[in-house]
Amino acid sequence: MRRSAGFPILAFYLSTAFLLLAADCPGQSVSSQAMAKPTDSPRPQNTTHAALPPLGPCQLRNTGAAVAAAGALSAVAASGADSAAGALPPPVIKPAPCPVYVPIINWYARFLNGPQVKPLTPKEKAWLAVRNVSDPFNLITILGDSGIAVASNSHSGYGPGMPGFARNVGVSLTQDMTGEFFGTFLIPSIVHQDPHYHRMPHATIPRRAFHAIAQVLWTQGDNGRGMVNYANLVGFAIDDEISNLYVPDRQTDLPASAARYTTTLASAPIDNFITEFLPDVARHVHVQVVVIQRIIDQVARTGSTPEQ
Repeated sequence: MRRSAGFPILAFYLSTAFLLLAADCPGQSVSSQAMAKPTDSPRPQNTTHAALPPLGPCQLRNTGAAVAAAGALSAVAASGADSAAGALPPPVIKPAPCPVYVPIINWYARFLNGPQVKPLTPKEKAWLAVRNVSDPFNLITILGDSGIAVASNSHSGYGPGMPGFARNVGVSLTQDMTGEFFGTFLIPSIVHQDPHYHRMPHATIPRRAFHAIAQVLWTQGDNGRGMVNYANLVGFAIDDEISNLYVPDRQTDLPASAARYTTTLASAPIDNFITEFLPDVARHVHVQVVVIQRIIDQVARTGSTPEQ
């Protein structure tokens, strides 16, 4: 009695191990369609069924493990071991978690074509402002601009050396955060303005140049219609007035503030020109200038707001 019960259990272990090993080698598996239909059989008349996507190694291992478990249970049931006393419970096969496929982003094509702009919620506009401030190119530009400013004028209100450099970095970063808070998040959320710049890649060059200049004053709303660019017209003034509270050696009277406001508006199209035309240059010379565009873009943004 022991001999008759031990043989099916041994067969169960051997069959389970064999099927699990076979499932772990998906490259040696045979297609089920090839086994069911010979190569010289006529093709079916209806071929409208869509082809299934190929399975990856992880999916094949999980499928093989499930087939192995089913085959082992069938072998035990056929041998009669399941009715014997003290039979082992059926094995539990837990599928391994398969990694989620994430498509590779072609950053160069994204740079040439621009992102797919959609209406942003206030939360998304806030995250856009945070990403603009924490962008590595933005931080590197602030550090480099502060270092050049302190090195070229050590007698400014920031002071010389590393303390002056640290003060300059802090002031520039605060100005950047203030501008992004009002110009990218708060004002666009209140007036339902789209903070993106919208290119016109298929228009003529004069039309695109005029579009880049006009975007400073007239932009697009969340509904896709044109509207006044309140983020620039109001945001620049708020940013300048707040900067009067903490920027050292700064003239805070009305003529100085008006001069800075006018200069900021006049230099704002520089960033739009870079965004509008640099992808065309990259397409013609066939170089991936994404990094160069980001650096130039951040330099234009940082240098568009004078501190004095």
